[in-house]
Amino acid sequence: MKQLKEFTIPFVGLKQGKHHFEYQIDNAFFEHFEYEDFNDSSVKVDVIFNKKETLLELNFKISGFLNINCDITNEAYNQEISNEFNLIVKFGEEFNDEEIDILILPHGEYEINIQQYIYEYIVLSIPTKRIHPGVEDGTLDSEILKKLEELSPKLKENKEDEEETDPRWNTLKKLLTDK
Repeated sequence: MKQLKEFTIPFVGLKQGKHHFEYQIDNAFFEHFEYEDFNDSSVKVDVIFNKKETLLELNFKISGFLNINCDITNEAYNQEISNEFNLIVKFGEEFNDEEIDILILPHGEYEINIQQYIYEYIVLSIPTKRIHPGVEDGTLDSEILKKLEELSPKLKENKEDEEETDPRWNTLKKLLTDK
């Protein structure tokens, strides 16, 4: 996968201390990763890059919205996301990204590309169950919801229906009352 230049931070030329980077993410970013689950997106990513003598600390703050489809009704809605992640970059003999929040770069590296981390952090910020807010509060008027309600099993409300239970249960209930 080709790396996007705007997400490459050349840290060799930076002074020690904190540096701020800001990115505006839209659908073109996700098309680069061939990820097509979003109808639309507008996400702001603030990166605080803290360069220290022996390591680098990156703090990602993600906020914005993703237009996604509801898992129940397939209606599109804007899902607000807000999350914060930290990444520590150390230097070692060889590249190692096996840890979730620790990256080891080989000695002699002079830049870091953070596009993969931004992509993963945004995708991980989405709830696992995507439910339209109108479904939760009952304000969404959808044909799919009406059909689901129509096909859902109905509860028995009158006592006559309860008599249709298995007669063996009635025998067992007598054991409770025969003391």
